[in-house]
Amino acid sequence: MATTTPRTFPCPGRGGRALALAAAMLAVVLSACSGQTTTAAPTASAVSPLTASPGVRTPQPLDDGDWPTYHRDSARTGAAPSSPALGTLRDAWSAQLDGAVYAEPLVVHGRVIAATEANTVYALDASDGHVVWKRNVGPPMPLSALPCGNIDALGITGTPVYDPATGLVFAVAELSGGSHVLVGLDAADGSLVVQREVEPPRGDRLAYQQRAALALLDNRVYIAYGGLYGDCSDYTGTVLSVPTTGDGTIDSYVVPTAREGGIWAPGGPAVDGSRLLVGVGNGESTTSYDGSDSVLSLDASLKRTDFFAPSGWAQENASDTDLGSMTPVRVGSYVFMDGKGGTGYLLAADHLGGIGGEAAKAQVCRAFGAPAVTGMTVYVPCIGALRQVNVTSPAGIQLGWRFPLGAAGSPVTGGGAVWVVDYETGNLFALDPGDGHVRQQTQLGPVPHFVTPTISGSHVFVGTLKGVTAFAWG
Repeated sequence: MATTTPRTFPCPGRGGRALALAAAMLAVVLSACSGQTTTAAPTASAVSPLTASPGVRTPQPLDDGDWPTYHRDSARTGAAPSSPALGTLRDAWSAQLDGAVYAEPLVVHGRVIAATEANTVYALDASDGHVVWKRNVGPPMPLSALPCGNIDALGITGTPVYDPATGLVFAVAELSGGSHVLVGLDAADGSLVVQREVEPPRGDRLAYQQRAALALLDNRVYIAYGGLYGDCSDYTGTVLSVPTTGDGTIDSYVVPTAREGGIWAPGGPAVDGSRLLVGVGNGESTTSYDGSDSVLSLDASLKRTDFFAPSGWAQENASDTDLGSMTPVRVGSYVFMDGKGGTGYLLAADHLGGIGGEAAKAQVCRAFGAPAVTGMTVYVPCIGALRQVNVTSPAGIQLGWRFPLGAAGSPVTGGGAVWVVDYETGNLFALDPGDGHVRQQTQLGPVPHFVTPTISGSHVFVGTLKGVTAFAWG
């Protein structure tokens, strides 16, 4: 593991004032005003010095067409209700950036916010794709320096989140040397306002990957961690929370398993009222329940308040067929969840059920990513298809149409269509929500796994392995 030299820096001032940085050096604050040391990130001569943007932040309310977080809202429904009816789809623009865009693009006040694996955050004009501002936050981690994985280089993977209360875009970057850093950038000009190291409290930091989308709740940013592709080395599924000011205490929840139990699904934590819903992957135990292969309810302070695990959790842990591959979503008075094993579960929202306590279950598909929700209908991303699922009350799961795909990315809805990318072929589809027939189709080229579109007005934006591509209709 690369090491760095401890240094001390003054504590941030009131209102979340960021630290001024020395040239070509990213200083990462480990705790605020506590007398603890901080650690300077490795120097990168190719990276321009970051400068702080002090002062009290001005609230920036959302516009109708904004898409400020993964799947637009904190519940992860993936719905864009204000988009006009779909017309003929046409090419709008394509922006080649400095790295692959695994994170879902956001839309804030007419700008597309895109984060790359080169650790650069861009604001692109939504109408023509030109760069309004960009900010590199440090050199990414090369795959050759990691114990396993499949993203090279590894920079910003989890989808950022925009906070209208502060006007900041928050993202987590993995830097060369293996440190994970939360940054808050001013959405207006890209200036650095918040920066803080956010390492899980257990294990080897090189084994952690921050793929899950960030979430906001009660003026805190929530950050979930899983492992690298290959599940190597020592990591344990973790959720951290940091005040949006960047200072104050870091709260954490660590899955009580010896190893693994990753919280890695791209949709990240789903906010359900005053709590978070998270899906947890397989842990190491096959004898006594270890908190893995579960749906968890965590309160704002990250205390576990409820959980569900399949009755066959031990077998699923042994065969890597757990629930951790999808984000749970609220559907009416239920929570819907599916995973690698292919069984869909309905859980009572007010009591998730513990071990084997589901309200209903049915074989749906092997699911990866995050579903979209419209009313009592769920569109589930499957290996091999997009699947419509209708939830009934009393608890029931009715299978609807199935649209064959190589590998379905996470779907969204808008303009009277269900949008999904086949990340095996690079095709974008707009499907009829009633019967699943193709209304529009176009080619994107190579895209990341679990890719998901962003809808704003009469535009759709998709992150690719080269940047962002936009289409329009009407």
